[in-house]
Amino acid sequence: MATSTPTRPSATPPPPAADAARAEARRQLRSRLWRLDDKASPYAYIAPFFLVFAAFGLYPLLYTGWIALHRVELTGLDQSTWIGLDNFQRVLGDGEFWDAVANTFVIGVISTVPQLLVALGLAHLLNYRLRASTFWRTVILTPYATSVATAALVFALVFRPDGGLLNYLLHFVGLGDTNWANGHWTSKIAISVIVIWRWTGYNALIYLAAMQAVPADLYEAASIDGASRWQQFRKVTIPSLRPTILFTIVISTIGSMQLFGEPLLLEGGTLGATGGSEHQYETLSIYLYNYGWKLGHLGPAAAVAWSMLALLLLIALIQWLIGRFLRKSAG
Repeated sequence: MATSTPTRPSATPPPPAADAARAEARRQLRSRLWRLDDKASPYAYIAPFFLVFAAFGLYPLLYTGWIALHRVELTGLDQSTWIGLDNFQRVLGDGEFWDAVANTFVIGVISTVPQLLVALGLAHLLNYRLRASTFWRTVILTPYATSVATAALVFALVFRPDGGLLNYLLHFVGLGDTNWANGHWTSKIAISVIVIWRWTGYNALIYLAAMQAVPADLYEAASIDGASRWQQFRKVTIPSLRPTILFTIVISTIGSMQLFGEPLLLEGGTLGATGGSEHQYETLSIYLYNYGWKLGHLGPAAAVAWSMLALLLLIALIQWLIGRFLRKSAG
């Protein structure tokens, strides 16, 4: 007797309305994901910077401000006592602090002004078509690649009062007995020479990059009008470099406020930790170092750090006002 095999019921195709609904849902999902990616991607790209800044910039700044309002010792970091603005009053009422401010300002001026002028001249020379220009650009950048400890120790030997290279050379003109590190002005000049030697090439390359961005049409028009190279430099190059010059002034000012390695190692590390026998070249960074690490008083040291920040903001404001006035005058 023949038996019939049961047949499997065929799947009924989904109605067209269901397919359209699923396709519309997928389209809306892709649209939402695209809009989310379009809006969130820029924030995701810049998030690492803000995370690093918050961890290594903002948090230390706020924590230093918290320490500045407390009595905290290096030997007992887990113990703190609220004292308000006493640390600031202690620091601002200390004459040594204002001597350090004056030393920092003087060293900053006598190192920044010659440094930027020499850098501008070197950049102007390198802007011409010289043979082996890449070699010369590398040479002037070499001091910047040298560590501050190496440079300071080498110059400490150069400025030695007994047997130093500079005194040996000055001996031929009758000035070979200068004690560079112990003099009030000679010590500042010695530190400034180290700073100028290290940073002139760096600023020269910044100026060179800005000079190469100046349109050649301006120089051609000035040349047609009969302007000499010196007149082209004054009337074309300098006005075109004004934003770059302002930038280097700001950066150099910040660097001068942070001078630490050069005065610390001027005498081979013997008296640099106190800024000289009479604190004649003690900078604000050395003053902060003495309070925080030699004496162990972290509260006043934090107050010095915030005072340095306030001075930097004040100097930046003055420079901004001067730059704004010059822009208006040029306009």
